[in-house]
Amino acid sequence: MKLLQLFLSLTILVTLHEFGHFFFAKKFKCRVDKFYLFFDFLFPLAGVMNFALFKKKIGDTEYGIGWFPFGGYVSIAGMVDEQMDKTLTEKEPEPWEFRAKPAWQRLLILMGGILVNVLLGILIYWGVLFCWGKETLPIKKMQYGIACDSLALQMGFKNGDQIRSVDNKPIESLNRVALEMVMNRAQSVQIMRNGSEVNIPITADQIGLLLKDLKHSSFIGVRIPTEIDSVIKGSPAEKAGLQHGDRLLSINAQSTIFFDEFQQEIKKQADKKVELSLLRNNDTLRLSAAVSAEGTLGFFAEQKKFIQTEKTNYNIAQSFTQGMTDAYETIVMQAKQLVVVFTIKDAHKQVGGFYTMYKTMPDDWDWEYFWKRTAFLSLVLAFMNFLPVPMLDGGYIMFILIEMITRKKVSDKVLYYANYAGLLIILSLMIYANTDFLR
Repeated sequence: MKLLQLFLSLTILVTLHEFGHFFFAKKFKCRVDKFYLFFDFLFPLAGVMNFALFKKKIGDTEYGIGWFPFGGYVSIAGMVDEQMDKTLTEKEPEPWEFRAKPAWQRLLILMGGILVNVLLGILIYWGVLFCWGKETLPIKKMQYGIACDSLALQMGFKNGDQIRSVDNKPIESLNRVALEMVMNRAQSVQIMRNGSEVNIPITADQIGLLLKDLKHSSFIGVRIPTEIDSVIKGSPAEKAGLQHGDRLLSINAQSTIFFDEFQQEIKKQADKKVELSLLRNNDTLRLSAAVSAEGTLGFFAEQKKFIQTEKTNYNIAQSFTQGMTDAYETIVMQAKQLVVVFTIKDAHKQVGGFYTMYKTMPDDWDWEYFWKRTAFLSLVLAFMNFLPVPMLDGGYIMFILIEMITRKKVSDKVLYYANYAGLLIILSLMIYANTDFLR
């Protein structure tokens, strides 16, 4: 299911991205030779293993599905692209070629894919917000404060802290705390502890550790009491007589009122017999239990009662406005993330590829999450393609802007060899990003 959702999402995005180029090319009467989903050659070697699973020629354009299931392309006559056709540098442009068109038309043809991805991201966010609304976890509803992982404790947070702001900017949702810290390279977090305001300083090294930690833990979560929701059949908890609604107060007289305290203590008692103190209705009971070798009792903690999310519903106009805001924020966050990668120690190790995208997909088919993720990836694709690197749309756009400013066209030979350099950069980045499963 993860793989299917990722495949469908990327297929939609690549097809529509290429359609953006195709639309403007046709609009300005460029000849479009091919429009393919996936590559009909061994990318990036345009002359190797050339065959298609399906193809049909309509007019001047061959439409098809390639055998190499990675992206796709539109081949516009007279454009130096991923097919690296060197013959373009040796002859004069024809009127129907991309090279022969005015700079502003070439700019729009190249911007087509990026524009489609931006518009698609906005439209999907709009639809998702209108259909499902938005769910957040308000800090004001966290009655018992936060639960910290080992990194949060190391940084100076404590279980039970109430977060108020990051760099003195008020934070309303728990979902945004770590995001604000990483993306804005926060220098401090303001919390309430035992009725007093405390300022926790944050260093650049800690931001790097946080970025790494976020792939493996929640950093900070909601602190909840140790109340039993359900007991696993045949587990030590069932054998000890624990029931739904019981609240564990202590293990061997060590306080476990909160679930983070319980998790810490129960691991110490792995493969041992312990005395439990618990509250059932209004009665305090004492029970014996044999802890498993893994350091568990075998029950699920009650969460719904204590983790109170807040849902906001939007009408059609409100959802469009919020969708625009979410899209803008996504693009801004991509820019900030790029800065983080180059400025925070070891942040580059967290760069991910298809495996990381695969891991973010849910185990079961979830249309709401699927469309949210597709909107996010669409905007990421737009941002990445806008980067001024040859072989990306942004690289071509950069050369056209130079031409428009200097009034002198960059030669096709320069474009050709710049593409070679860009290809090496892109392939290197792709190889690095897609070894994320090793990192």
